[in-house]
Amino acid sequence: MVERVPWMAPVDYEIMLFFDEHAILVSPRVLAANIEYDRQYVSKRCRVLSEAGLLTAVETGLYQLTETGKTYLEGELDVSELEIDE
Repeated sequence: MVERVPWMAPVDYEIMLFFDEHAILVSPRVLAANIEYDRQYVSKRCRVLSEAGLLTAVETGLYQLTETGKTYLEGELDVSELEIDE
């Protein structure tokens, strides 16, 4: 079971699950269309998840799930390691 991280928004888990289920590079625009959230909000959340080491920007505007992100989704990560500057 995945432990809740206080700074995470509800969409963050959906973003990470999309990347876990689709091992492709995706822009926030394409991601937003697939999970039915606002593009600007998804873009902001991708940047936050990237700062936390859960996603990585592979190319300008394209993201993918990191090994840390996969470990988090598997419930094998100590969430205290996911602190970010808000």
